[in-house]
Amino acid sequence: MILVTGGTGLVGSHLLFWLSKEHKTIRAIYRDLSGIDAVKKVFGYYTDDIKPLFSKIEWIQTDILNVVALEQAFVGVSEVYHAAAMVSFNPDDYYAMRKSNIEGTANIVNLCIDNQIKKLCYVSSIATLEKSAKSNLITEHNEWNPESNNYGYAITKYGAEMEVWRASQEGLKVVIVNPGVILGPGFWKKGTGELFVKTNKKFPFYTEGVTGFVGVNDVAKAMIHLMESEISNERYVLVSENKSFKEILFSVADAFNIKRPYIKVNTFLAELAWIADFVRSKLTGKAIVFSKQSARASLNRYEYSSEKIKKELNFEFEPINKVITATCSCYLKDMAN
Repeated sequence: MILVTGGTGLVGSHLLFWLSKEHKTIRAIYRDLSGIDAVKKVFGYYTDDIKPLFSKIEWIQTDILNVVALEQAFVGVSEVYHAAAMVSFNPDDYYAMRKSNIEGTANIVNLCIDNQIKKLCYVSSIATLEKSAKSNLITEHNEWNPESNNYGYAITKYGAEMEVWRASQEGLKVVIVNPGVILGPGFWKKGTGELFVKTNKKFPFYTEGVTGFVGVNDVAKAMIHLMESEISNERYVLVSENKSFKEILFSVADAFNIKRPYIKVNTFLAELAWIADFVRSKLTGKAIVFSKQSARASLNRYEYSSEKIKKELNFEFEPINKVITATCSCYLKDMAN
């Protein structure tokens, strides 16, 4: 039996699809029924035969902070994919992220140890890799630097990684994946899904910051390949291509056959935007939408290498333009329904 946490998210839902395609017996955690409906929608992007695949999933309602319910979820489980996480660039969410990402991961790894789980795969992020000016490409060897000006999400994901490595020292076989910015369909109101929504609404702004991008199906497939391999106690960067946000947004606009964004955001405009949003948040009591970290990250230029997984697993990534075209097609179908 395989246990999947975060099964109702972007990565988790696609992971469930590919696991069910392999005739696996799966148990997944959910918090509310709307999340299960979202997973069904994702299945529908790839098959018309949803019911037999979906029936392989046993759903348990809980979250990774509920240790008592988690104990029941682990009964009969032999492998765990831990994809649950809180993602936010709002400074106000820092302590909530610490609880979810670090404490929640500690709960998962402790139960893995107690239940003698064969192997654990943890979904981390490129945010935990040190951005070194001394090398052209960031790899798995770019170790975290606690003296860097790291932000809340990165700190909590690194803390979660430390829990996973602790488990490896106690005899649990683990693999960690560090995906870049994940693109894929199904979750249009959060994460990178908003990128497609805003571009389709002819959002005019773009930046020339560079980072690594990867398709969600590649993340899911890489996780499965790593779990089915003899590899353990290793981490892998998952990046298909390093591209600028300008290139990504232009590709999305082209796929929608609409006008490309045409206003370049420089450092001054980015700083002005996050300050204005901060003031708006304080005056209205509403959540921050565009944080200082988001503003600065959109202008940074970092490139990543996935040569390790390419060589060790002979893994091939889907080109990002192909990922974008497929995701835009799914979005248009959803909007038409």
